[in-house]
Amino acid sequence: MRAIIFSWEYPPRVVGQLSGYISAMSTQLAQNKVEVNIVTYDDSATGQTTEPSGVKTFRVANPVRNHIGVLTWVLTLNQEIERAAADIYYESNKQVDLIDVHDWHFIPAAVTLKNGLGIPFIFSVESLEDQRSPNANASYNMAIKSIEWLGFYEAKRISVKSEWMKDEVNRIYKVPKEKITVISTDPSVWIEEILKLYGSMAEAEE
Repeated sequence: MRAIIFSWEYPPRVVGQLSGYISAMSTQLAQNKVEVNIVTYDDSATGQTTEPSGVKTFRVANPVRNHIGVLTWVLTLNQEIERAAADIYYESNKQVDLIDVHDWHFIPAAVTLKNGLGIPFIFSVESLEDQRSPNANASYNMAIKSIEWLGFYEAKRISVKSEWMKDEVNRIYKVPKEKITVISTDPSVWIEEILKLYGSMAEAEE
């Protein structure tokens, strides 16, 4: 199996807990014979590297340097995320099973790749705009929520880390519960559950 993982942070760039989670997950996936390609952001250390685990990391910079907010930063960066993922796709002879998008930032790229190249994606949710912002119904925040909605609509599967988050995704975005998979945070089973989810994606495309 060959997977591409989108994350807006990845070591050595650490903003929150997501960076460490993606690092641990990608290493475990590689140990279970998944070819893992991380596509992430870094303005100072761009290019491709291969880690001792076998995980390949592709770091891209934003072509636009100055931004008025996170929304313009995300939308201008997505074209570079698309380019890096498309390079992986063509260099692998078009053999990519899935994209796993962590949080909303790179949903536009995932949707473009799904519709343009036929690569299905998982939307792995860390948080929702309604939870992050006290002004979630302001126009700026609604633009971010529209990207979240697009991800929920276009994704083949949704991944969350709790039953509470599953209920929130269903309540706020009306996503059918059968489309949402809860991945346990128990370290003894979590990677097996991710592998099962990845496997179900690959089987559905056969």
